[in-house]
Amino acid sequence: MKKHLFLFCMSLTFLLEGAAAFLFFREKDSGAQDVVAVNRVVKTLERDWNHLDKHKNATELDYAVLDSEGNLLWKTREDLSESMNAAIAHRDTILDLSQEGNTLGKVLIYNNSEDVFTERRRAAVTGIGVLSLIQILLFGSYGFLLYRKMVLPFHKLEGFAERIAGGNLDVPLEMDRQNLFGVFTESFDLMRAELKRARLAEAEANAEKKELVAKLSHDIKTPVASIKAAAEVGSALAEDKKIRENYQQIIQKADQINRLVTNLFTATLEELQELPVQPIDMESSELQNLLENADYLCRAEKVHVPSCLIWADRLRLQQVFDNIFANSYKYADTAIEVQAERTSSQILIVIEDFGGGVPKEELFHLKEKFFRGNNAKEVEGAGLGLFISDHFMKRMDGAFLVENGTKGLRVTVAVSLSGRI
Repeated sequence: MKKHLFLFCMSLTFLLEGAAAFLFFREKDSGAQDVVAVNRVVKTLERDWNHLDKHKNATELDYAVLDSEGNLLWKTREDLSESMNAAIAHRDTILDLSQEGNTLGKVLIYNNSEDVFTERRRAAVTGIGVLSLIQILLFGSYGFLLYRKMVLPFHKLEGFAERIAGGNLDVPLEMDRQNLFGVFTESFDLMRAELKRARLAEAEANAEKKELVAKLSHDIKTPVASIKAAAEVGSALAEDKKIRENYQQIIQKADQINRLVTNLFTATLEELQELPVQPIDMESSELQNLLENADYLCRAEKVHVPSCLIWADRLRLQQVFDNIFANSYKYADTAIEVQAERTSSQILIVIEDFGGGVPKEELFHLKEKFFRGNNAKEVEGAGLGLFISDHFMKRMDGAFLVENGTKGLRVTVAVSLSGRI
């Protein structure tokens, strides 16, 4: 509908421009003047000849009056021709004035065809200029509309794809069903939801694997410890050297089994090292954009970030903020307060909600892999967000602190200043 209206308005302005130009070039000045007005000028001048000082122009024509010697006697305005030669050059109308057959003088009636042409040209130029301005406004408005409906959605898709590539599946893609790509963007968000479900299933499997490994570790380490203890006692009591060597071998094998079980328990933690973290020099103003991107529900006020250079990986830092805000949305569901402060070596971004915090006994476990508090039982999640965020900040030479604040859970993201300032 908007496209049809735009095309109609543009067509109408082009037609009006064409009509204005056609009328302007179609009208040709014939140089003819109003015969009735000319006759009236002649008659009133002949009547008032003896007292021209009291003569009044009864028409819209401009004219000058000369006596029979060519001297100027009277004129309606200052810029008129004052001689026969000037009147002929200007193509003025020259008529005789007479009384009772005697020639009194001449009237030089001003040829205003050039003024009429100039006025008509000015009106045509003004009209075409106004129509051109309307066209420019129409093009600008339609261009802005195209930007909002086509270009801007693609920019959002670009940032969305970057987050998906970085592993952030919690932030939904804003959809506008009124634009041309509403269905297209909806399909992308459905893909995000499916990937998120797959990742949750994977996280649940990993959690079950961790629980299984923990149980196996306990079940294996307990008898191994008993075997080792018995071997140590046997080695201490044995008098025969060969028997003591056998006991020592049993102790060594028990230690080897214990190390293998420990390695098995910690193997899942090593998977995180595969995620690349590549910090570079960045303007600190980008932190404000990252915070606004993460706060897609607009729960926090905009914060002023001190201007400086920071040392960070933009994608990973975006994931850190995404995880913090996503957790606040899910577990606190309150307004969020954000503060920014610069120290001698870091930019501190302090994010606090109003949810009352977490129990002290759970606070120290929040950054552990797969840990989820008692308030998370009814909320979907994998217990990886804060663990991954802490890992990323360490890889960027920063810090990640979680504590109970005065209002709720407070998270401090310490971003290192660049050493190249």
